[in-house]
Amino acid sequence: MNTLGKVLVEPQNFGFLLLENFTLISLSSAIEPLRLANHSLKKNIYNWQTFSEQGGSVLASDGVSINVDFSINSEAALSDIDLLIICGGIDVEKNYSKNIARFLRNVHYKKIALGAICTGSRILAMADLLNGYSCSVHWDGLSTLSNLFPKINVRRNLFTIDRDRFTSSGGIAPFDMMLKIIRDRYDLTVSSAVAEQFISDRIRRGDDEQRIPLKHLIGSLSEKLISAVQLMEANIREPINQTDLAAYTGLSARQLQRLFKRYLSCSPSRYYLQLRLERAKDLLQQTSLSILEVTAESGFISVSHFSKSYKVYFGYSPSIERNN
Repeated sequence: MNTLGKVLVEPQNFGFLLLENFTLISLSSAIEPLRLANHSLKKNIYNWQTFSEQGGSVLASDGVSINVDFSINSEAALSDIDLLIICGGIDVEKNYSKNIARFLRNVHYKKIALGAICTGSRILAMADLLNGYSCSVHWDGLSTLSNLFPKINVRRNLFTIDRDRFTSSGGIAPFDMMLKIIRDRYDLTVSSAVAEQFISDRIRRGDDEQRIPLKHLIGSLSEKLISAVQLMEANIREPINQTDLAAYTGLSARQLQRLFKRYLSCSPSRYYLQLRLERAKDLLQQTSLSILEVTAESGFISVSHFSKSYKVYFGYSPSIERNN
């Protein structure tokens, strides 16, 4: 689900705390939907301000310098904020300070909602402001956040809205979270108009998972396993049988099974099935292909087998996915 706990606020006035080396595309992906929503509504419903620890300018990870509106010492600026979002990026933990922690706790005590994009959830966690919440973070910080902060339910989702915490992974995922916020306040017409302006043909949901690179999950421990998965990904419509897959990677079928079991905790056939079903989900959400055509494109020989497998894996049928 997009929202885990009852949302305690419908934000209209946003604050963005920019940390040194923040990711500019994530900030833009959060602000631009608000601007275009105002354009669609023909009035300034959404407003935003930027903060930094010292005030002045902040350098993004790509070298672009952004002049902020306020330093975190500006108490008056907080009176106009419904949701403060931390904009993280490279080496985000190096930006944590007593002043930042004090500021964020002050925001919390004022009953202002808190959020984070990219790696910003790490800062909220370090300030003890995510305990008991579910959150999202860029895949590069998933394992670290999970291991260091066991009181937080770290999810692989694109974004997570849990009561008064709004967190998103990196890249352009904040765009999807903002569309969700806009859609909850207004109707689908407004969020769809914003998506169209961005030439986005699909509004992703909060329960969509980030695609985590396999190399990040297993490192360089097994190049042959990575090769096998790449072959699977390149042959969705016409799946390769396990014997041929092993031969192409210079392994026996038994060796291939052991690799998948050791590093991915499943069999090759199970992993292949998951890839094909994820591909089918993308096609159902992003295209107008019929279920019969999706069945063929994802490598299934019959609609009945496809529908049964889809329902077992996702918990609902392909037709429900298409209707949603």
